[in-house]
Amino acid sequence: MNTSPGVRIVDSADVADDASIGAGSSIWHLAQVREGAVLGENCVIGRGAYIGTGVTLGDNCKVQNYALVYEPAALADGVFIGPGVVLTNDTYPRAVNPDGSLKSAHDWESVGVEIAMGASIGARAVCVAPVRIGAWSTVAAGSVVTRDVPDFALVAGVPARRIGWVGRSGRRLVEADGVWICPDTNARYVERDGTLMELNDDE
Repeated sequence: MNTSPGVRIVDSADVADDASIGAGSSIWHLAQVREGAVLGENCVIGRGAYIGTGVTLGDNCKVQNYALVYEPAALADGVFIGPGVVLTNDTYPRAVNPDGSLKSAHDWESVGVEIAMGASIGARAVCVAPVRIGAWSTVAAGSVVTRDVPDFALVAGVPARRIGWVGRSGRRLVEADGVWICPDTNARYVERDGTLMELNDDE
């Protein structure tokens, strides 16, 4: 496999020979990283997690224990995947074809989940592909995401719906005089037509 300096792969992990593992990344017990997967620098793959064929992870991603990241998922830098999360890849899942024959890899077309920079997926949430999770957004634990999530959105429920906004720290934003404010960083945001945009210091 293609590994860079400082990579840690424990003996019980199953990592394909042609997977690419970035510098400083760690792959823990019983995790599986499939053929052609690409992990950026400083990624952490937890116990029993699954990274599918050709899945890509940016730098500084964390995939917690027993999460299932099916191909062709694409994760940007700084994405957090909580324990037991599932990123699906089959819009119409069936074990067999209409004639009763067992489906093969050629009998269906995989679709992926795209997760933008800094987003977090809470424990045991399910993201039903095809779907995009916006930058710095948060999917609450146990949610089922069936449609795209805007940047900075906080979504929860089955199916997941937006219940608020979050900042880059992950804390829920507070509204004051039409401006959304992060209680941790004091960053300011404005909502326009269902989209949240971060304001510059001089705005």
